[in-house]
Amino acid sequence: MGTSLEDEKSTAGALAIEDERLGATPTIATESIDSKDVDRAFIYLTGQDQSHLDHNVDLKALRRKIDWRILPIMSACYGLQFLDKVLINYSGVMGIREELHLVKNDFSNASSVFYISYLIAMVPNGYILQKVTVTKWLCILAILWGIATACTAATFNYHSLLVTRIFAGLFESPVSPCMMLISSQWYTSQEQASRYSFWFCGAGLAQISGAFISYGFQHVHGTTSISSWRIMYLSLGLLTSFVGVAGFIILPKSPMTAKFLTDSEKVALLNHIAVNQTGIENRHFKWSQLKELVLDIQIWLLVLMTISVTCSSGVISSYSSIVIANLGFSSPKAALLTAPSGLVTIISSLIAGFGVRYSSNRRWAWIAAFCIPGMIGGALMSFAPLSKPAAIIIGTHLVYAIIPTLMLTFQWAMSNCVGQTKRVLASAFVSGAFAIGSIIGPQTFQDRDKPEYKPAKIAILATQGGGAVFATLLFGYYYWANKKKDRVEAALGPRPATEEGRQEWGSKTDKENLSFRYVY
Repeated sequence: MGTSLEDEKSTAGALAIEDERLGATPTIATESIDSKDVDRAFIYLTGQDQSHLDHNVDLKALRRKIDWRILPIMSACYGLQFLDKVLINYSGVMGIREELHLVKNDFSNASSVFYISYLIAMVPNGYILQKVTVTKWLCILAILWGIATACTAATFNYHSLLVTRIFAGLFESPVSPCMMLISSQWYTSQEQASRYSFWFCGAGLAQISGAFISYGFQHVHGTTSISSWRIMYLSLGLLTSFVGVAGFIILPKSPMTAKFLTDSEKVALLNHIAVNQTGIENRHFKWSQLKELVLDIQIWLLVLMTISVTCSSGVISSYSSIVIANLGFSSPKAALLTAPSGLVTIISSLIAGFGVRYSSNRRWAWIAAFCIPGMIGGALMSFAPLSKPAAIIIGTHLVYAIIPTLMLTFQWAMSNCVGQTKRVLASAFVSGAFAIGSIIGPQTFQDRDKPEYKPAKIAILATQGGGAVFATLLFGYYYWANKKKDRVEAALGPRPATEEGRQEWGSKTDKENLSFRYVY
């Protein structure tokens, strides 16, 4: 239900009284902003008697304090989510196809159905994520998808496998949007890229550990009547649920309620991240911002770029072990040979994250640059002869260099799609595009094309080129949009200083806020 007129007047009146108590001159922020538009961070700052707070807060020390509290859980959640996705890859050489009698394209369908349910769940997620406490919702989801992963150990045929994959997809669907929104609550746009790189390193660690876990479980013979892939799913599912419980206890609801921060640190943090002009928390869903998002060319370019780069990762995350096994390696060795891919993910993620942080924020150039090793990897996989297995294996590893392009796309969307409703929906749109690419990718592996699967490998090469093209188009659009804003702002002349609060915390969109400039 919407807020009543009396409640809105009461909220606005309370803000005005608070201003008077602090001896502040009433501003446009308190006089003109609808109470439903006011971000909770603005209300918190208005309620603080900042004259009695110590303003000498060391921002570097504060960032480190936040990093140690937030990043470990986020990295663990993202890593376990990624590991859950690639378990189907490892189980493909551990006997799941034979034991569950998967024939023809059943294995590809089991890979894709996860992302179909993932995509369907994006429809309500855009609304739900604005109505819930994001950190607690993330941890509840981790518990639930851990249970779904553990239940995969009990599957007995193709259809029961599909059921567990559907539920896993439903519960994991909001995870990436949650991670994006949490990052935007605690860090400036410039700081976010390097933090994204840390939780994307969780995916790299998951790849490495997953390879060794698969290798280890494949040597469990004769000691138990349970298949090794079943033990793997059960163990990792329970571990995921444990991390969800730990995160529920450790992660704060928001910067304003964080018990590990002092009042001075909270105020310093909120004033520091106000430069984003994106707000922190506002649970009023604005349908006008949904309309603006749907008609915004930037979101569709972000969606197309995400689909392009994700097609490749969808292929590799489901089939890299099978591609390597088809070169003549045993199943345990095929799993082990996927481990270097995790190292590629970690190195490329750190280079991309810190590259954006310290090189004038040229996200588009970094995305295009990391598409190049992905294209080289696709070319090696597609055209290297089977007599050169080393070249094909190197190609499968190089393709993982495209993972940072997804990281930078997530962060790009959170930096440039402004307005709380628009930002939440943008995270859902981009995650939905990730699901679409991941659905398309495994379907390029058709049973009739084995053992070389050449059409799928060529698809990797082509989609990486598409990712670079869309990144360049986005750069051109943002450059044009900023120049247009410069001209309009110059024509209107300087605005009153009293408008600053409204610009920073009033939940205006990137198009409505004339002082906002797109990063590229």
